[in-house]
Amino acid sequence: MKPYLKTKDYSVSQEEFELRHDEERDMLVTFPEPKDLEKYYESEAYISHTDSKKTLVDKLYQIVKSYSLKKKVSLLNSFNSSEKTLLDIGAGTGDFLVVAKNHGWQIEGVEPNTNARARAKEKGIHLHSNLEQLKSKSFEVITLWHVLEHLPNLEKQIKDIVSFLDENGTMVIAVPNFKSYDAKYYGNFWAAFDVPRHLWHFSKKSIEQLFKPHGLQLIESKPMLFDSFYVSLLSEKYKSGRQRMIKAFWIGLKSNLKANGSKEYSSHIYILKKDV
Repeated sequence: MKPYLKTKDYSVSQEEFELRHDEERDMLVTFPEPKDLEKYYESEAYISHTDSKKTLVDKLYQIVKSYSLKKKVSLLNSFNSSEKTLLDIGAGTGDFLVVAKNHGWQIEGVEPNTNARARAKEKGIHLHSNLEQLKSKSFEVITLWHVLEHLPNLEKQIKDIVSFLDENGTMVIAVPNFKSYDAKYYGNFWAAFDVPRHLWHFSKKSIEQLFKPHGLQLIESKPMLFDSFYVSLLSEKYKSGRQRMIKAFWIGLKSNLKANGSKEYSSHIYILKKDV
């Protein structure tokens, strides 16, 4: 693998890491992969585990999250699942599962972080700490919302996750896209690199190649339009040390406009189905 760029963990440890390009699969790999990943999540700044509303960025994140949750469940409802069984992996504090449950889905969730599980429990959502606790269950829909990039032992974990999918099931995966305009503009300051919590950095080609051996075919990809704005806001802070909202808004907008032609948005939702 060829060196791609050097960046650092701006939000927790300030340690430096290298991204290496796996050209065959067109994805980036974080190097080195820390042996103890848990300590890089031990921060109030890691918002998906805290529900924080302390800063302006936190508040904007929560506002967008509320809107996005409804859009995500609408996407699920479009699959016309008969039993409406759902497994959400990396469920965080359980907000997505709350909304899905309120729309008639039979839900299960996995979240390894103890604090996040505790916050989910306060909302009436019981989350498992690992997949093994689900035993022999299967699901019509499995979702990973900005989770795949966090998983060590990637290919084994993909194999394990796919084993819980029904024969005619659908998998929904949302991940950042390192080929987007905002990624190229911010370079090593791009917040969605988020090393070392993000171990992998995907393109459409890499998603197709990773899941094809497991019998899954990519049938559609959708943009996550808000991500370019949120990521640009964080990236500006990393780059300049200031909250440059107007500049961040412009870069986020420019990224989306350019992606109208290139189809390389800041983040994508990939919809995969079993090739039966």
